[in-house]
Amino acid sequence: MIKQANREDVQTASFLALQLWPNHTLDEFNDEMAQLINAENATIFLAYVDDEAVGFAQCQLRTDYIEGTHSSPVGYLEGLFVKEHYRQKGFAKLLIESCEHWAKHKGCLEFASDCEMQNLESLAVHLKLGFTEANRIICFTKEL
Repeated sequence: MIKQANREDVQTASFLALQLWPNHTLDEFNDEMAQLINAENATIFLAYVDDEAVGFAQCQLRTDYIEGTHSSPVGYLEGLFVKEHYRQKGFAKLLIESCEHWAKHKGCLEFASDCEMQNLESLAVHLKLGFTEANRIICFTKEL
């Protein structure tokens, strides 16, 4: 079952986000998830098996230029996570479909995402879920 998160789901979404992005804290995610759940331009979807949350997807609307797109706003997948035991069972696809439906309802004609170049697992999942690679870039920084 897939459900759009509400205020009661902040802890659940935060716990799953921490598994995807472990360099943060649960408190940071509690604040962030609460803001996203209440935002007009963002949402969280949760995947459940019985009463266990097994995955989440975070998506939002972006109005800045998104590589490879031609419209605005664009629905954007910010994060996707499925617990290891539940992978390869269709949960990621259901979560993405929920995000895409939400984005269409918000007036989007396109849906996009990204991953780091070395994250081959994420690349494979994106391609399997119907995304097309738009471009590869290398970003640079310089301290002043």
